[in-house]
Amino acid sequence: MELVRRRVVVRGRVQGVWFRESTRRRAEELAVAGWIRNAPDGSVEAELEGEGEDVAALITWLGHGPPQARVDSVEVAELRPAGALAFTVR
Repeated sequence: MELVRRRVVVRGRVQGVWFRESTRRRAEELAVAGWIRNAPDGSVEAELEGEGEDVAALITWLGHGPPQARVDSVEVAELRPAGALAFTVR
């Protein structure tokens, strides 16, 4: 059981396509905590925390997102776990 935390920036057509809400639902299915928000530059930013394989599965999902999205890139950075308990849309 390895708890991990990752900061993710997703670029492409990712705002106005239900990306954040779809991610929240997928995160809850995977028991991943953290948050997601729209960034001023048109990207979506998220912090994900949970079991390593669950976080990895969510990052893989972020690589395509919901059907209306077009993902051009996903940047991932490692962070120290912070004890997040739920997933929120900001």
